[in-house]
Amino acid sequence: MTDVVARVDAVLADVISSHRSRWSGLSPHISTIFDELQLLVLGGGKRLRPQLCHLGWRAAGGNPDSDIPIRVGAAVELLHVMALLHDDVIDDASTRRGHATTHRRQSEIHHNNGLLGESRRFGEGVAVLIGDITYVLSDVLVEDLSQQARAVWNDLRLEMNIGQYLDTVGSAYRERSPAFADLVCRFKSAKYTIERPLHVGALAADASRGLALQPMLSAYGLPLGDAFQIRDDVLGVFGDEKTVGKPVGGDFREGKPTPMLAYAYEHADAAQRTLLDTVGNKGLSNNDIVALQQVVIDTGARDAMENRISTLVEQAIVALNPAELADDTYAALTAMAHAVTQRDA
Repeated sequence: MTDVVARVDAVLADVISSHRSRWSGLSPHISTIFDELQLLVLGGGKRLRPQLCHLGWRAAGGNPDSDIPIRVGAAVELLHVMALLHDDVIDDASTRRGHATTHRRQSEIHHNNGLLGESRRFGEGVAVLIGDITYVLSDVLVEDLSQQARAVWNDLRLEMNIGQYLDTVGSAYRERSPAFADLVCRFKSAKYTIERPLHVGALAADASRGLALQPMLSAYGLPLGDAFQIRDDVLGVFGDEKTVGKPVGGDFREGKPTPMLAYAYEHADAAQRTLLDTVGNKGLSNNDIVALQQVVIDTGARDAMENRISTLVEQAIVALNPAELADDTYAALTAMAHAVTQRDA
């Protein structure tokens, strides 16, 4: 998939460059939008969603050399960047992909230049608006999609935002039930990361064949998407910050309703639950994070999540029928299932 990633990167670079040229002449301030996008969009990322979009296209018999799945994949990547920009504001994250987050950087610029107003609100407002612009740019890239593919694109966007809403509300209400955590996992990440890019790609290639493939692609994509997000949750607690690209332990400080936390809470004794009740406190020290990590280990939550990931990957692969997939995409989807869940970033 190296060629696919390179082609998607080229489209993303062209989108940023062309819109910078179009809009920056209005005011020098507008260049900031595209400076931030260039840093975040072209500064890293696995391009997982565009790869899956391309695999969906190929699975339905689409020409692998076509530019259509590349543009659609770039659109999904821009939508993902929008989510990152907004998510970082919601979580008040300090770093993303090894750099200061947009809202933190813009807040600092505001403060250092003695600008009018409140620095924090300025930075957050700029990041939200850049996210909204990115949302529009993503939509432009898919304006020529078929009606069937466009309908799934709309579902993808709604599901992603509903998942983010549930995640935000779940943190505030201290939701700890496994059912709620699984719901957030499914909508916040699983569907828009794996299932829907496959659907959009397949329907863009051939509406009839794509529709016929949808049940199998869902049977593969949903469990794999869950496994992907659970791996992300594990890395968010136990990963290396330099590798992961965001602060480790942030989910504890934000009180994220993850399946791993729900499992730990359900299996904790009284003393462990007292510690878990501190989750959601933004003032947690590094020592507090270490203590919470130990509770997750001691309750068996970490091992349970590793076992669950393995089970979900197996379930996803078993759902694939090679005879129904064009262009030898069975092997690629099988390899992808292992790659997205056995990673360290």
